[in-house]
Amino acid sequence: MSSPVPNAAGSPTEASTCPWCGAAAEKLPEPSWESLCRLLGESAARRLGWYPLPPGLRLCVVVPVYNERETVGEIIRRVRAVPIPKQIVVVDDGSTDGTRDVLAAFPPQDDLKILYHDFNRGKGAALRTGFQHVTGDIVIIQDADLEYDPIHYPALIQPIVEGKADVVYGSRFVPAGPHRVLYFWHSVANWLLTTLSNMFTDLNLTDMETCYKVFRREVIEAIAPTLKQDRFGIEPELTAKIARRKYRIYEVGISYAGRTYQEGKKIGLRDALQAFWCVLRYWRWD
Repeated sequence: MSSPVPNAAGSPTEASTCPWCGAAAEKLPEPSWESLCRLLGESAARRLGWYPLPPGLRLCVVVPVYNERETVGEIIRRVRAVPIPKQIVVVDDGSTDGTRDVLAAFPPQDDLKILYHDFNRGKGAALRTGFQHVTGDIVIIQDADLEYDPIHYPALIQPIVEGKADVVYGSRFVPAGPHRVLYFWHSVANWLLTTLSNMFTDLNLTDMETCYKVFRREVIEAIAPTLKQDRFGIEPELTAKIARRKYRIYEVGISYAGRTYQEGKKIGLRDALQAFWCVLRYWRWD
């Protein structure tokens, strides 16, 4: 299963009633894919994000980090809490605020690899480093600032697991839960960049700039050696190269808890202008 199914009352208790057959039971049974299909029907179970994972499937989460001392520990905890086998690759991009001390405090574990840049090079550079170390079947990008919630992983990987997609984008503009209301001009800039990107790629994405981009590992292995952008230009560069190679792309709605510049938001006007250039640059050339 993609994730466990909690019972309605919380943890199992003695003398509970089985929700499937109505018989008394000392503790509630662990739900299975088959029992959910009997109760809800296969189509409804899949629409709710309940589906069987292929044996041995492993997710790789690439986390670029720069000056996120207050949130990096929590994002690693949240990623680990998602009940899917995974590898977490954290790339510290030259942090100077104590983030490295937080990361150094994590004990060595098989599911966590931490890499360090000597100086700040940008999100794109951090992702390129992270992509060199992925070993999972599906690769997902995760920002460290808590704007994007790993609770969406099962829904984001579902089109790939079911063989429908090669790439999935998590869209902040497809209804899927609460969204923090923030900057109007940021939303305008995002719409303009996405529209321009769609004009040149012939896609109909709603959120080209989203952090949540999910790939079959074969897609990343094909594209990563060609990536050039060091900063946020990596977003239109990835999109253009995915589109030109005719990969199958899906979008899944996600919730979004945006933050203010006072809270540490980093993208700015310079990055928007660079993104416009990247849309044009990578339309035809790698």
